[in-house]
Amino acid sequence: MPRFILGRLGQALLVIFVAYTVAFLLLYALPSDPISLLLGTDAGDVTEAQRAELAAQYGFDQPLIVQYWHHLTSLLTGDLGFSVQQSRDVVAILLSAIGPTLQLAAFAFVLALVFGLGLGLWAAGTRTSWLSQILLGLPSLGVSIPAFWFGLVLIQLFSFRWQIFPAFNAEGLAGLILPAATLALPTGAMVAQVFARSLINVQRQPFATTARSKGAGHRYVLLRHVSRNALLPVLTITGLVVGQLFSGTVVTETVFSRPGLGRVIASAVTSQDIPVVLGAVLIGALLYTLTNLVVDLIYPLIDPRLRASIGARSNARRRKSASPAGASGAAVAASPDTVSLQPGEVSSDAETDFAVKATHA
Repeated sequence: MPRFILGRLGQALLVIFVAYTVAFLLLYALPSDPISLLLGTDAGDVTEAQRAELAAQYGFDQPLIVQYWHHLTSLLTGDLGFSVQQSRDVVAILLSAIGPTLQLAAFAFVLALVFGLGLGLWAAGTRTSWLSQILLGLPSLGVSIPAFWFGLVLIQLFSFRWQIFPAFNAEGLAGLILPAATLALPTGAMVAQVFARSLINVQRQPFATTARSKGAGHRYVLLRHVSRNALLPVLTITGLVVGQLFSGTVVTETVFSRPGLGRVIASAVTSQDIPVVLGAVLIGALLYTLTNLVVDLIYPLIDPRLRASIGARSNARRRKSASPAGASGAAVAASPDTVSLQPGEVSSDAETDFAVKATHA
């Protein structure tokens, strides 16, 4: 297990590094001048000497590799740079904006799970074939609906026509409901699609047939036995769900005029405020990788097959390392698909031997 955890940590760090590097290269490849964007309408009144002075002040006159190394070394010390457009420290900008975004994303995540799991159970549990087909088609419809269009429809109905919820820049729970529902629709549809298909497949497994043959009702088998096993694929896509929620805040916060990280990102991309965009990319990569890391660490605790596989590989490595190298006629060559013992060596753990053999089979 320690080797498994360290491997996942290394993969997470690699993903963060690659995301930061790719974002840096793409931003600097844009055909625009950050000095002109900084000056705005006053760019025509500035001399070339003043432009050169500004470029030297913000480091834009350095070669690309030097600028990248400067950003990377500053990142390792916790310094994300200085916003050219807002004349503020990037860390302060992101910290002031991330609170409302996390609040919105967390509420949307709960709504997505309730909607997705509920719809999946309904679609897989109903005995009416036509209703099941309709319910199974709803997730595809939910994924294909543009989030900005759905948000505008909610504003038109619940804010302007019925006046139930506030439309723009509202605080409190009432101001969260419509943006969270907009953000949760595609995410909940994805969860429902995966969960419903998983439920249908698990219901065909022998253990479910055995439970029904012993007299257990359809609902009891579905809720008590089938649903727990069908939740594993939903856990797998949690990382994708978090990434979709984070990216969806850009559109949702813009439509509903909410303060947050999404609007900061949209403004920074428009003005090519590179330090702010890189900081936002770093936060997104951290959220995505941390979520997937937690999922990877939880999975062995839920799925006993994965625990057995990790234990079998660990035992195989220990036995291979314990074999005396170079013993004439005694050492048995161990291939990646076999576990070898020395002549006369007997395993003291029969269950482990069985798990090893079953895993390699």
